[in-house]
Amino acid sequence: MTDLKSWRPARPIPPIPGAAVHSTRFLVSLALLSLAFFAASRLVPASSNSAPDPDMLRAARLMDDAILAVRECAKSRPAGIDPRSDVNRTGFIGLESSPITTSPGHREAKRTSTNPNFAAAVVRMLKEAGVGRGDPVAVGASGSFPALGVATLAAIRALEAKPVLILSLGASNWGANDPAFTGLEILDCLRRGGVLDVRPVALAVGGENDDGSDMSAEGRALLSGKIEASGLPFLREPDLASNVRRRMALYQEGAGSAPIKAFVNIGGSWANMGTDSRVLEMKPGFADSPPAVPAPEKRGVIQEMASRRIPVIHLLYVKGLADRYGLSWDPVPLPRPGEGLLFAPAARPSAFTAVLALAYIAIVVAALAVYRIRSRD
Repeated sequence: MTDLKSWRPARPIPPIPGAAVHSTRFLVSLALLSLAFFAASRLVPASSNSAPDPDMLRAARLMDDAILAVRECAKSRPAGIDPRSDVNRTGFIGLESSPITTSPGHREAKRTSTNPNFAAAVVRMLKEAGVGRGDPVAVGASGSFPALGVATLAAIRALEAKPVLILSLGASNWGANDPAFTGLEILDCLRRGGVLDVRPVALAVGGENDDGSDMSAEGRALLSGKIEASGLPFLREPDLASNVRRRMALYQEGAGSAPIKAFVNIGGSWANMGTDSRVLEMKPGFADSPPAVPAPEKRGVIQEMASRRIPVIHLLYVKGLADRYGLSWDPVPLPRPGEGLLFAPAARPSAFTAVLALAYIAIVVAALAVYRIRSRD
């Protein structure tokens, strides 16, 4: 047995002459090689698909036509167009207050929503939801964002899909809250102008409890009269659950034998949003993940659609929508169709860059193999 007291550590192995120098030279060479390949890759421009999505461009142009038509119709209404609030003179910006106003609204958000390229953004959302030619799309719109409602119809038209629209006539500040120019008159204007021909499958007063509880008695009577004169079905259900059931039945009836491919919510309709506070956590635009589904007595159309695995598109938080889809905030003048970050081509590596990357990997692997062999000698 070895005496621990007499044990001494073994003599250190002397370094191999020139090994450190050889290793340093190798690492420096590898670093220089990497820098050279990096510089070469930066000098070669990435290729891109410069042609915009034709469906998106078609929708934006159709929305631009709609703005021209609505502008002409709005000029003839008693209130006309106020250039101080509707700075781009679109005709989609309503009044600060009126008998049919339901809730507070932000003028800048309403003006932002008139960008014709919002229609292109909705095309992108519908494609994310899997909507194609001939597919029924359920649309639930309040009068709060009439421009987003028309943009959605333009997007559905561009995709040659089928809109099934339920419209609430009440509106927040600066929306379609002019009693002489509600969402119903805007649709009539577009129909007469030959831009879009869409008739709702049903109408509602809107507002709190979907019956205008937050409006004046004058406003409720005015909208009820408009709905009755239209001859369209009048939604007047006693509670949220029955309201949602009625709307779902109308949507399916309008879709016919085909399944509903997506649901688009526009604005903050009580019947669409429901009464569960978690709906406020929904990200604007295409819902990547389905919203939480509460009990039936709190469930709006959004959650009911989600419970049936129908994709949902949520158009309410305009600032979030603009940020997510690259649209400018409160622009003056309005961007032209096809203009803006939404249409920016996605850069992709060129063929030369791919070859350069493969060559770099091959050289590095070969150099490491050679270095390992020489280190053993």
